[in-house]
Amino acid sequence: MANVGRTLKLLIAAEQCYDPPTLSTMQHLTSAASAAFKTPLIPPGWIEATSQLDQIAPRIDINADQIEILEGPQEFYEALKQKIRNAKTRIYLSTLYIGKTEHELVSTIHDVLTKAPDVKVSILTDALRGTREDPEPSCASLLASLVVDFPERVEIRMYHTPNLTGLRKRFIPKRINEGWGLQHIKLYGIDDEVILSGANLSSDYFTNRQDRYHVFSSKRVTNYFSRIHDAVCCVSFLLQPDTSSSSSSHTLIWPTSNPAPNPLSDPKGYVKAATSVLLPLSAPSAPSPTTSHSFNPQSGGKPTTTTIYPLLCHPPTLNTELPALQTLLASPLLRSYTFTAGYFNPHPLVTSSLLTASSSSSSNPTGPAKGTILTASPFANGFHNSPGISALLPPAYTHLSLRFLQSARRANAAIHLYEWRRGTVGHPGGWTYHAKGLWAYFSRPTGAKGEGEEGKGGVMATVIGSSNYTARSYGLDLEVGALVVTDDEALMAKLRREEEGLRAWTGEVGEEELGGRERRAGWRVRAAMWVVKAVGGSL
Repeated sequence: MANVGRTLKLLIAAEQCYDPPTLSTMQHLTSAASAAFKTPLIPPGWIEATSQLDQIAPRIDINADQIEILEGPQEFYEALKQKIRNAKTRIYLSTLYIGKTEHELVSTIHDVLTKAPDVKVSILTDALRGTREDPEPSCASLLASLVVDFPERVEIRMYHTPNLTGLRKRFIPKRINEGWGLQHIKLYGIDDEVILSGANLSSDYFTNRQDRYHVFSSKRVTNYFSRIHDAVCCVSFLLQPDTSSSSSSHTLIWPTSNPAPNPLSDPKGYVKAATSVLLPLSAPSAPSPTTSHSFNPQSGGKPTTTTIYPLLCHPPTLNTELPALQTLLASPLLRSYTFTAGYFNPHPLVTSSLLTASSSSSSNPTGPAKGTILTASPFANGFHNSPGISALLPPAYTHLSLRFLQSARRANAAIHLYEWRRGTVGHPGGWTYHAKGLWAYFSRPTGAKGEGEEGKGGVMATVIGSSNYTARSYGLDLEVGALVVTDDEALMAKLRREEEGLRAWTGEVGEEELGGRERRAGWRVRAAMWVVKAVGGSL
């Protein structure tokens, strides 16, 4: 049992754990994507890029200049603090956790509450991750101080998975218990702006952990994600200060006003009720307009060139991200794509879509799409040279990358894999890699106005958010993201620069290197992966 426990700890450390019961349980999630392509493309113009997606997720049309892309963790942190300092009405933060030593960030929130009496703050974290260090200083104890000083204007909610109850919750140790599901959403909303990212709120994400960060300066977009945040909050525990206890500064209660039963006492009832709260927020929008561009009332009547599709994953009942990804990768207009994940182990259906899009047997009339994969080098993996069994993580991901390239070769898929490295983890100047997402480039239909070289004159899409696109993301964790579709040249240039900025720290690797003597996975790595699979897990 001790060995199994250590193996499970390895899974949690990787933040990749537990497949859904069977692959067939995910098939219903792809029906929207299949149905979408029964509707023929409407050539030429803007609609061909979005008509399929309109059947999968809500749609919000905005102007391209309402999106800003930040480059790195320091810029992200400074932008976040500056926006909080200037807040006038609201701050909502959804994150896995806030680091227990992030006193500067909490002080920034405290300061704006002091000087701006109309500001209200709502923070959502995960209950298991947020209380991991209790009764020592933790995320929960840090945030409780805000409630003490501003009880009427600050609300802290902590989501608890319905998968960890009873004896399982009682006996499974902290950190390992996080393998049964987490609140993994990252949304940072201030007034009428929201930052979507994969970054949590702790020191490494503010200094030397590379992620992606998109700022949406749109009241409609910010309001939509605020509704997602509020919906999850209302089916989560409420953090309250506990002045009566000498051992803890806080307690978690389940308000009677919550529209769902306590997940610890009635997990099935909780899932049903939480689904009913979140389902309306994931419903597709009305049918696409018949004009080539729609109009944003906030833009003074100017035509928009950019569409946002919010994506939501609430296992086991809701997932709009997977069919949206499949739709993009199955498009006959797809010319190339870049897919990135710090932990490269995509869900089997995502893997299949990546391989099919770039395969020589692709149905794409212009030929297979050029595929690029960006993932972390072992030297950019947070567990490089870590003590104990977690040291097996970097070679395990190397082995998974090798298996992917072998599958690509068998499928005659034009895919190249690059590893990201910026120094070495644990050494001065060393960074880790946590970015995830997709950049996809599309042609217009033959003869359509604007056909040009790759990334110019066509249509581009990107997916950004909290998801790692793994079996865990789609089987256990709460995830939120956005699919952005645009034909605006300036925004497409920004997206290309974002992708190229990440590529600048990469080097291509192939089967020969990954399978070579220095990097070949040894028997311990293979055995650990076998045990993981045997107990129903996934890296």
